[in-house]
Amino acid sequence: MSIEPLLKIKTKQLEKTNYMSKKNSYIGISFIILIFGIYVIRNLDDRISNETLIDDNRLNKKNEAVQLANNKLFVYNKVPSFEFTNQDGNIINNETYEGKVYVVEFFFTTCPSICPIMNQKMLLIQKEFTENSNVGIASISITPAIDTQEVLKSYASSNGITHKNWHLLSGKSEETVFNLSNKGFKLYAGIDNKVEHGGFEHSGLFALVDKTGTIRSRKDAQGNPLLYYRAIEDAGFPDQINELKEDIKILLNE
Repeated sequence: MSIEPLLKIKTKQLEKTNYMSKKNSYIGISFIILIFGIYVIRNLDDRISNETLIDDNRLNKKNEAVQLANNKLFVYNKVPSFEFTNQDGNIINNETYEGKVYVVEFFFTTCPSICPIMNQKMLLIQKEFTENSNVGIASISITPAIDTQEVLKSYASSNGITHKNWHLLSGKSEETVFNLSNKGFKLYAGIDNKVEHGGFEHSGLFALVDKTGTIRSRKDAQGNPLLYYRAIEDAGFPDQINELKEDIKILLNE
Protein backbone atom coordinates (compact mmCIF):
# COMPACT_ATOMS: atom_id res chain seq x y z
CA MET A 1 0.00 0.00 0.00
CA SER A 2 1.28 3.44 -0.90
CA ILE A 3 1.90 6.00 1.80
CA GLU A 4 -0.82 8.39 0.54
CA PRO A 5 -3.80 6.20 1.53
CA LEU A 6 -2.17 5.63 4.91
CA LEU A 7 -1.87 9.37 5.43
CA LYS A 8 -5.56 9.84 4.59
CA ILE A 9 -6.55 7.15 7.10
CA LYS A 10 -4.35 8.68 9.80
CA THR A 11 -5.76 12.12 9.05
CA LYS A 12 -9.36 10.89 9.35
CA GLN A 13 -8.53 9.11 12.59
CA LEU A 14 -6.89 12.25 13.97
CA GLU A 15 -9.86 14.38 12.93
CA LYS A 16 -12.21 11.90 14.58
CA THR A 17 -10.11 11.94 17.74
CA ASN A 18 -10.07 15.76 17.79
CA TYR A 19 -13.83 15.85 17.21
CA MET A 20 -14.48 13.44 20.07
CA SER A 21 -12.11 15.41 22.29
CA LYS A 22 -13.88 18.68 21.49
CA LYS A 23 -17.27 17.01 21.97
CA ASN A 24 -16.23 15.70 25.37
CA SER A 25 -14.91 19.16 26.29
CA TYR A 26 -18.20 20.80 25.33
CA ILE A 27 -20.11 18.20 27.33
CA GLY A 28 -17.85 18.85 30.33
CA ILE A 29 -18.25 22.62 30.09
CA SER A 30 -22.03 22.30 29.64
CA PHE A 31 -22.20 20.05 32.70
CA ILE A 32 -20.26 22.58 34.78
CA ILE A 33 -22.54 25.42 33.62
CA LEU A 34 -25.60 23.31 34.45
CA ILE A 35 -24.37 22.56 37.96
CA PHE A 36 -23.49 26.22 38.54
CA GLY A 37 -26.90 27.30 37.27
CA ILE A 38 -28.70 24.90 39.60
CA TYR A 39 -26.63 26.19 42.53
CA VAL A 40 -27.38 29.84 41.73
CA ILE A 41 -31.11 29.21 41.29
CA ARG A 42 -31.37 27.23 44.52
CA ASN A 43 -29.40 29.86 46.41
CA LEU A 44 -31.58 32.62 44.96
CA ASP A 45 -34.70 30.70 45.90
CA ASP A 46 -33.46 30.25 49.48
CA ARG A 47 -32.69 33.97 49.78
CA ILE A 48 -36.14 34.89 48.54
CA SER A 49 -37.77 32.39 50.91
CA ASN A 50 -35.76 33.75 53.84
CA GLU A 51 -36.39 37.37 52.76
CA THR A 52 -32.66 38.06 52.65
CA LEU A 53 -32.41 39.03 49.01
CA ILE A 54 -33.48 42.63 49.64
CA ASP A 55 -31.35 42.88 52.77
CA ASP A 56 -28.25 42.00 50.75
CA ASN A 57 -28.97 44.58 48.10
CA ARG A 58 -26.55 47.49 48.48
CA LEU A 59 -28.95 49.97 46.93
CA ASN A 60 -31.66 48.94 49.36
CA LYS A 61 -29.29 49.37 52.30
CA LYS A 62 -28.51 52.86 51.10
CA ASN A 63 -32.23 53.61 50.87
CA GLU A 64 -32.74 52.31 54.41
CA ALA A 65 -29.99 54.62 55.65
CA VAL A 66 -31.63 57.59 53.91
CA GLN A 67 -35.01 56.67 55.38
CA LEU A 68 -33.52 56.40 58.88
CA ALA A 69 -31.95 59.84 58.49
CA ASN A 70 -35.26 61.28 57.33
CA ASN A 71 -36.96 59.86 60.42
CA LYS A 72 -34.86 62.15 62.60
CA LEU A 73 -37.31 64.78 63.76
CA PHE A 74 -36.46 68.46 63.83
CA VAL A 75 -35.29 69.75 67.22
CA TYR A 76 -37.02 72.98 68.25
CA ASN A 77 -36.75 74.78 71.58
CA LYS A 78 -37.19 73.52 75.13
CA VAL A 79 -40.57 73.92 76.77
CA PRO A 80 -40.33 76.70 79.40
CA SER A 81 -41.09 75.95 83.04
CA PHE A 82 -44.80 75.73 83.82
CA GLU A 83 -47.01 74.73 86.70
CA PHE A 84 -50.78 74.19 86.49
CA THR A 85 -53.57 72.35 88.28
CA ASN A 86 -55.27 69.45 86.51
CA GLN A 87 -58.84 68.13 86.59
CA ASP A 88 -58.09 66.08 89.69
CA GLY A 89 -56.63 68.99 91.64
CA ASN A 90 -53.04 67.78 91.22
CA ILE A 91 -50.10 70.07 90.47
CA ILE A 92 -48.70 69.34 87.00
CA ASN A 93 -45.37 70.72 85.79
CA ASN A 94 -42.48 69.89 83.47
CA GLU A 95 -41.29 67.11 85.76
CA THR A 96 -44.67 65.36 85.42
CA TYR A 97 -43.92 64.70 81.76
CA GLU A 98 -40.22 63.96 82.19
CA GLY A 99 -39.31 60.79 80.29
CA LYS A 100 -42.59 60.90 78.38
CA VAL A 101 -43.52 61.90 74.85
CA TYR A 102 -46.50 64.25 74.99
CA VAL A 103 -48.80 66.35 72.85
CA VAL A 104 -49.80 69.91 73.80
CA GLU A 105 -52.86 71.92 72.83
CA PHE A 106 -54.37 75.21 73.99
CA PHE A 107 -58.15 75.21 74.30
CA PHE A 108 -61.08 76.27 76.50
CA THR A 109 -64.14 74.30 77.53
CA THR A 110 -66.71 76.84 76.29
CA CYS A 111 -65.14 77.07 72.82
CA PRO A 112 -67.93 76.54 70.26
CA SER A 113 -65.82 76.06 67.14
CA ILE A 114 -62.48 74.32 66.79
CA CYS A 115 -61.94 72.98 70.32
CA PRO A 116 -64.51 70.18 70.12
CA ILE A 117 -62.98 69.07 66.82
CA MET A 118 -59.45 69.27 68.22
CA ASN A 119 -60.33 67.13 71.21
CA GLN A 120 -62.08 64.58 69.02
CA LYS A 121 -58.77 64.25 67.19
CA MET A 122 -56.89 64.10 70.48
CA LEU A 123 -59.11 61.17 71.46
CA LEU A 124 -57.57 59.31 68.51
CA ILE A 125 -54.16 59.83 70.11
CA GLN A 126 -55.56 58.52 73.39
CA LYS A 127 -56.97 55.45 71.64
CA GLU A 128 -53.69 54.71 69.86
CA PHE A 129 -51.65 54.86 73.08
CA THR A 130 -54.24 53.79 75.68
CA GLU A 131 -51.93 51.40 77.49
CA ASN A 132 -48.72 53.34 77.01
CA SER A 133 -47.69 55.14 80.20
CA ASN A 134 -44.83 56.87 78.34
CA VAL A 135 -47.27 58.97 76.29
CA GLY A 136 -49.04 62.02 77.67
CA ILE A 137 -51.35 64.87 76.64
CA ALA A 138 -51.49 68.41 78.02
CA SER A 139 -54.66 70.40 77.26
CA ILE A 140 -54.04 73.88 78.60
CA SER A 141 -57.02 76.18 79.11
CA ILE A 142 -56.71 79.79 77.94
CA THR A 143 -59.67 80.80 80.17
CA PRO A 144 -58.44 79.85 83.66
CA ALA A 145 -61.08 81.98 85.40
CA ILE A 146 -63.80 79.86 83.78
CA ASP A 147 -62.10 76.47 83.56
CA THR A 148 -61.76 75.59 87.22
CA GLN A 149 -60.81 72.13 88.44
CA GLU A 150 -64.49 71.16 88.72
CA VAL A 151 -65.27 72.37 85.20
CA LEU A 152 -62.30 70.50 83.78
CA LYS A 153 -63.29 67.35 85.67
CA SER A 154 -66.77 67.50 84.19
CA TYR A 155 -65.39 68.20 80.72
CA ALA A 156 -63.08 65.16 80.93
CA SER A 157 -65.95 62.92 81.98
CA SER A 158 -68.27 64.22 79.25
CA ASN A 159 -65.69 63.83 76.50
CA GLY A 160 -64.32 60.38 77.26
CA ILE A 161 -60.93 61.53 78.51
CA THR A 162 -59.55 58.54 80.41
CA HIS A 163 -55.80 58.30 79.76
CA LYS A 164 -54.01 58.71 83.08
CA ASN A 165 -51.46 61.05 81.49
CA TRP A 166 -54.02 63.30 79.79
CA HIS A 167 -54.10 66.37 82.00
CA LEU A 168 -56.58 69.21 81.50
CA LEU A 169 -54.72 72.18 82.93
CA SER A 170 -55.74 75.54 84.34
CA GLY A 171 -53.35 78.30 85.44
CA LYS A 172 -53.54 81.25 87.80
CA SER A 173 -53.99 83.91 85.13
CA GLU A 174 -54.56 84.48 81.43
CA GLU A 175 -51.23 86.25 81.21
CA THR A 176 -49.37 83.15 82.40
CA VAL A 177 -51.08 80.97 79.82
CA PHE A 178 -50.65 83.48 76.99
CA ASN A 179 -46.93 83.79 77.73
CA LEU A 180 -46.50 80.03 77.61
CA SER A 181 -48.52 79.71 74.43
CA ASN A 182 -47.18 82.67 72.46
CA LYS A 183 -43.59 82.80 73.70
CA GLY A 184 -42.91 79.26 74.88
CA PHE A 185 -44.67 77.21 72.19
CA LYS A 186 -45.05 79.95 69.55
CA LEU A 187 -48.71 78.92 69.26
CA TYR A 188 -51.07 81.87 69.13
CA ALA A 189 -53.58 82.42 71.91
CA GLY A 190 -55.17 85.72 72.80
CA ILE A 191 -58.21 87.91 73.21
CA ASP A 192 -60.23 89.25 70.32
CA ASN A 193 -63.40 91.12 71.22
CA LYS A 194 -64.82 90.38 67.79
CA VAL A 195 -64.85 86.67 68.56
CA GLU A 196 -67.93 85.22 70.24
CA HIS A 197 -68.02 83.44 73.61
CA GLY A 198 -65.74 85.66 75.66
CA GLY A 199 -63.59 86.94 72.84
CA PHE A 200 -60.87 84.27 73.14
CA GLU A 201 -59.07 82.66 70.22
CA HIS A 202 -56.20 80.23 69.74
CA SER A 203 -54.31 78.10 67.24
CA GLY A 204 -55.74 74.86 65.87
CA LEU A 205 -52.34 73.14 66.06
CA PHE A 206 -50.79 70.46 68.25
CA ALA A 207 -47.21 70.59 69.52
CA LEU A 208 -45.14 67.44 70.05
CA VAL A 209 -42.65 67.25 72.92
CA ASP A 210 -40.00 64.56 73.41
CA LYS A 211 -38.81 62.80 76.56
CA THR A 212 -36.35 65.60 77.35
CA GLY A 213 -38.97 68.36 77.18
CA THR A 214 -37.94 69.59 73.73
CA ILE A 215 -40.46 70.50 71.03
CA ARG A 216 -39.99 68.31 67.95
CA SER A 217 -41.54 67.99 64.50
CA ARG A 218 -41.16 66.27 61.16
CA LYS A 219 -39.96 68.00 58.00
CA ASP A 220 -41.69 68.65 54.70
CA ALA A 221 -40.55 67.27 51.32
CA GLN A 222 -38.04 70.12 50.99
CA GLY A 223 -36.53 69.44 54.41
CA ASN A 224 -38.18 72.39 56.16
CA PRO A 225 -39.47 71.76 59.71
CA LEU A 226 -43.26 71.83 60.05
CA LEU A 227 -42.94 72.75 63.76
CA TYR A 228 -46.55 71.77 64.55
CA TYR A 229 -49.28 69.38 63.47
CA ARG A 230 -52.67 70.40 62.07
CA ALA A 231 -55.38 69.17 64.40
CA ILE A 232 -58.09 70.05 61.92
CA GLU A 233 -58.42 70.49 58.18
CA ASP A 234 -57.16 73.92 57.21
CA ALA A 235 -57.45 75.70 53.85
CA GLY A 236 -58.07 72.39 52.11
CA PHE A 237 -55.14 70.64 53.79
CA PRO A 238 -56.07 67.53 55.81
CA ASP A 239 -55.29 67.08 59.48
CA GLN A 240 -51.95 65.50 60.45
CA ILE A 241 -53.09 63.09 63.14
CA ASN A 242 -51.65 60.02 61.42
CA GLU A 243 -48.33 61.81 61.01
CA LEU A 244 -48.45 62.79 64.68
CA LYS A 245 -49.01 59.16 65.70
CA GLU A 246 -46.06 58.05 63.59
CA ASP A 247 -43.77 60.68 65.09
CA ILE A 248 -44.81 59.86 68.65
CA LYS A 249 -43.65 56.31 67.96
CA ILE A 250 -40.35 57.57 66.57
CA LEU A 251 -39.71 59.61 69.73
CA LEU A 252 -40.68 56.70 71.96
CA ASN A 253 -37.86 54.71 70.35
CA GLU A 254 -35.22 57.40 70.71
